[in-house]
Amino acid sequence: MENIFELSRDWFEPVKVFGNLYFVGTIPASVHVIDTGDGLIMLDTGYQQSLYAVIDNMYRTGLNPHDIKYILLTHGHIDHFGAAKALRELTGAKLAIGKEDRDYANGKLDLSYAKELNLEYNETFEPDILICDGDIIELGNTKIKALATPGHTPGAMSYFFDVTNGQDIFRAGLHGGMGINTLSREFLDKYSLPYSLRDDFKKSMMRLNDEKVDIFLGNHMQHNHTTEKAKRVKNGDVYAFVNKDEWTKYNLWCIENLNNMIVTEEYK
Repeated sequence: MENIFELSRDWFEPVKVFGNLYFVGTIPASVHVIDTGDGLIMLDTGYQQSLYAVIDNMYRTGLNPHDIKYILLTHGHIDHFGAAKALRELTGAKLAIGKEDRDYANGKLDLSYAKELNLEYNETFEPDILICDGDIIELGNTKIKALATPGHTPGAMSYFFDVTNGQDIFRAGLHGGMGINTLSREFLDKYSLPYSLRDDFKKSMMRLNDEKVDIFLGNHMQHNHTTEKAKRVKNGDVYAFVNKDEWTKYNLWCIENLNNMIVTEEYK
């Protein structure tokens, strides 16, 4: 099978998003780390194939992977939890995922999206923590609120927390899953999934609109224009990722994107 990750093509230099929040890779799938002052929290892990690049990026930013205490996963797809098992073995961190995606992680349901990417999901794991709507994960100076935002997967979780540089405090928000690829007629029919997931997705996006977010984090770099913002950070703009309007606009665009796909399918 083709290796989906090639360092020469898909590595991206780590960047301080703001204060104690870092982007540590990669182009195929975003991975973020929060330095809580009492250990690290990782948000998603990326592919297993790119784990070495994520670890290298952490060291480049002065973060020690062995300080990871929690790994919070947004949803049960291989591009976001592929390296989870290996990272737990390396660091002893607790793995957490939305309870509805548990069987995606342990392999009882063949819905990791590996086949669609010409991969095999052979790093199954049993989560240490099953996250429920409204749960709070706390470590050091950081409290993360989890909101259930099903649609992309049934157990997709979005996370909200404050980040600081010691002077300014901004609220960051990470979407649980914004893709409509798993809501297409072809995918739903292939795996006998209910079309009601589309309604769940729209409700989730509207619910997220109620959240105040200063720093929008995406599951993938293109969602929140990480490349362009990283360039601005490199040129000295420490507020490059701060945008109080971006979150809401993207939520509404996600709904529009799904509606357009449904209309297109009706005319096929």
